Amino acid sequence: MREYRIKRGYNPDLDSLITKYFGANGDIRNGINFEVEGIGKIEMKCTKNSLFIDIEPPKKVLGDYNIIKKWNSFLFEATGKNTKERKKEFGKRK
Repeated sequence: MREYRIKRGYNPDLDSLITKYFGANGDIRNGINFEVEGIGKIEMKCTKNSLFIDIEPPKKVLGDYNIIKKWNSFLFEATGKNTKERKKEFGKRK
């Protein structure tokens, strides 16, 4: 499971973002499970300032790389941090 810290002072509506990007409904505070073609089975839970995501990759990978851009856009809107900021943060933790 990977932790994505949400930018201080940033308060996104994660439930609506999940519906917007992936068409899944549920309560992110209690945990939500859904499947996305090209990414796999996703389990997501949110605490006060972190988003926890666990992904089980699909058995068959498709050649559609647009899903990567969609995933990064979702993470940007969910955390308030771009790819470069998230990468830098992960580097500090290890």
